Amino acid sequence: MKNKEKAKDIATQRAMLLAPLLSDGLDNGEIKMIKERICRETGLSERTIRRYLKSYRASGFEGLMPKTRTSTVPGAIPEEVLNEAIKLRREIPSRSVAEIIRILEWEEFIPPDSIKRSTLQEKLQEKGYSGKHMAIYACGGIATRRFQKRTRNKLWHSDIKYGCYLPIGPKEKLQQVYMVAFLDDATRMILHAEFYASLDQSIVENCYRKAVMKQGVPEAVYFDNGKQYRTKWMSRTCAKLGVRLLFARPYSPEGTGKIERFNQNIDRFLDEYKVDNSARTLEEMNERFWIWMEECYQNKTHSALKEMTPVQAYNLDKKPLKYLPSDVIANAFLHAETRKVDKSGCISFNSCKYEVGLPYVGRKVDVVFDPQNTDELTIEYQADPPFTVKKLVIGERVSERPKLPEFMTLTKPTQSRLLDAAEKQNHARRDKQNATVISFKDMGKGGEDNV
Repeated sequence: MKNKEKAKDIATQRAMLLAPLLSDGLDNGEIKMIKERICRETGLSERTIRRYLKSYRASGFEGLMPKTRTSTVPGAIPEEVLNEAIKLRREIPSRSVAEIIRILEWEEFIPPDSIKRSTLQEKLQEKGYSGKHMAIYACGGIATRRFQKRTRNKLWHSDIKYGCYLPIGPKEKLQQVYMVAFLDDATRMILHAEFYASLDQSIVENCYRKAVMKQGVPEAVYFDNGKQYRTKWMSRTCAKLGVRLLFARPYSPEGTGKIERFNQNIDRFLDEYKVDNSARTLEEMNERFWIWMEECYQNKTHSALKEMTPVQAYNLDKKPLKYLPSDVIANAFLHAETRKVDKSGCISFNSCKYEVGLPYVGRKVDVVFDPQNTDELTIEYQADPPFTVKKLVIGERVSERPKLPEFMTLTKPTQSRLLDAAEKQNHARRDKQNATVISFKDMGKGGEDNV
């Protein structure tokens, strides 16, 4: 599992590097400049970039996974060293990771060859100081506030908005709801928005997936630094979809101004809904929310759109939408976890039982699943072919316990090998002792001369 996850992480990093080269309408000059910038920021050669790009176009996300076994134990970077690396990157954003490591070695912050370039690059990306992040930061506040893409699906924004309280908890206890929205940068249209009963990464996954299914795949997405967005799942999903993943500068909200202004509109809906006398369920709230969206936002003129509505601006845009096959989208949103098979040949997953099979008793298997549908799971174990298992339903699949596989069946002994071996060992021990015993009888023979 660790080797597989490491390979997927490497593929994700490579896909994010290539994302700017996958935009539509790039001429040769733009492609050359982008390649030069990537090489400068990462320290990679142009030949390597060409190889990654060729592999991705031929095999997609899987083509970027390393073909050979990679190390699974990356060296840890002390916090003080990482902070110094961030300082060096902030001083001169164009500094490559290799140059930062070289400076740290020369200044004796770290021993030579103690930090891998890929490890430091990953840590800088996690902290929001990758080359792409620094390019965004270099734009400054004014430019960040005023940028706008020319065509639809060039860039999507997303954010989470705290909602009101509904009696949807246990025994109708009041529980807060949360809204996730995806907004198109060029047209301001809401691609999908919905209220949810929890505040975890699953609500972002659900909303993102519905937006992609309805409106196609964007070229890039732009998020704040909330923990629901900064996840391994988000990086990998965007990599598989061919979407460039961007994050706002920490503690700088101006880059998410469009979605923040939309959230102000949501406040007006919440004020209205608080005095609404209709049923107080999450489903009913979302139904009335989308009616309000259609009439009070989507089809209402917007000052930034030359008095067009978001729906008009989106539908009149001539840029073709990029839809992917449903199986490709489903694969991009898959998750993977590890489970141990119990003595009955089953695993526990999301408080449910799934029958894996007796040959896997006591073994750890990889569980690949779609978070939106866990009725079926895909089981992977080492070199065995993957197979599908279904959720066990009490009373539905109860049958006679199957026989154990031959390699797990106990053999009936005809004698005790332990006792036989112990007896053999005992005889050997006695023979050895007897060979070293001194015979006083032999010593007495002919011993008169010694008296």
